[in-house]
Amino acid sequence: MSLAAQPVRLSTADADFETRFAARLHWSAETDGAIEHRVADILADVQLRGDAAVLEYTARFDGLERSSVHELELTQAELKIAFDRLPTAQRAALEAAAHRVRQYHVAQKKASGESWSYRDDDGTLLGQKVTPLDRVGIYVPGGKAAYPSSVLMNAIPAHVAGVAEIVMVVPTPRGEKNALVLAAAYVAGVTRAFTIGGAQAVAALAYGTATVPKVDKITGPGNAYVASAKKRVFGTVGIDMIAGPSEILVLADGSTPAEWIAMDLFSQAEHDELAQSILLCPDAAYIDLVQAEIDRLLPTMPRAAIIAKSLSDRGALIHTRSMEEACAISNRIAPEHLEVSSTDPHRWEPLLKHAGAIFLGAYTSESLGDYCAGPNHVLPTSGTARFSSPLGVYDFQKRSSLIEVSAAGAQALGVIAAELAYGEGLQAHARAAELRLTDVPPMRKAT
Repeated sequence: MSLAAQPVRLSTADADFETRFAARLHWSAETDGAIEHRVADILADVQLRGDAAVLEYTARFDGLERSSVHELELTQAELKIAFDRLPTAQRAALEAAAHRVRQYHVAQKKASGESWSYRDDDGTLLGQKVTPLDRVGIYVPGGKAAYPSSVLMNAIPAHVAGVAEIVMVVPTPRGEKNALVLAAAYVAGVTRAFTIGGAQAVAALAYGTATVPKVDKITGPGNAYVASAKKRVFGTVGIDMIAGPSEILVLADGSTPAEWIAMDLFSQAEHDELAQSILLCPDAAYIDLVQAEIDRLLPTMPRAAIIAKSLSDRGALIHTRSMEEACAISNRIAPEHLEVSSTDPHRWEPLLKHAGAIFLGAYTSESLGDYCAGPNHVLPTSGTARFSSPLGVYDFQKRSSLIEVSAAGAQALGVIAAELAYGEGLQAHARAAELRLTDVPPMRKAT
């Protein structure tokens, strides 16, 4: 039976556009109740029994029988061997991608990740101290697919930020290790790596076991069990985000080859059936061309069944009145990936406020951003780009305020603070400020 990918056709001129548009966008982030219950049990068990529970769940879910968690840890020598054994072309591509990702995040750190301070006229020093987290955990998906790019995108900004210890966890069902993932860990500067996955890996990182160290933050994508576990351990540790299905939105003026756009829509649809691919374009005839290319190209794709279901269930080809209207709709969607496929993308970029990453021009395919352009590919999904940002160096740093009030500064600030503290009924706050005014005895010398 032949497959067909039929994204819904919408027009902003239609009376029922808003209703049909909202229905197509809807996606619930609520996790299945049975998954939530199972994850809660796993987290509690790992917190209680530590290594023993990790071993039990790794054997049950990954078919990997080991006598100790130490046997699940990958040595630096193993990571280097994996790197050295890669085919020359793969090794060169991995190193080139890592270089570009590192270069981008070094620039990001220089722009926003440094400590700063200044002094008032009275000598008071105010500022901010930026320090890296001590230890972070990165979750790398395994099993059906392996993602060395996720290793680079999570580990490199942590390394650039100055994190002292980067602990990677990756499931290896039946002990099958992906050489590219291990090599990427070597290139990206991963400190320790364990062949553990699922909710039990998140629990081990969050609570610590006799073998797996407790981390300060967990980043990286995973399945529904991993997402649920990350949500539950938030507060004990930091997390990056709760990621939903992958998304791409293409704003097209009709100038790009329709084949390119069809393949760009496929690039997200092939992730899974819940992924969303949307085209916004003011040229109805061009939309017809894109649909024709979808029909032509689909049978050539190895993941055709997944693409067909994704596009048919969640995809949309939307005819707009203008590119300006397309930009406005894009801002409402706040997509993870936003391609501006236009002869003059910089004309439209100022109108775009909400997106995880914006890809400007016909030659800038989203796939380049996934692997090697440089900016991070861990992006906010499900409309959270309205208030969230891509993963970056700043996610692996924390900020402490610096305050050093001079004797002169205390005279002015003390009066203000005392007045406000009395107004709040906090007398000790007020007196602490008043005691430092000039009519008090001088300070004793430190011994």
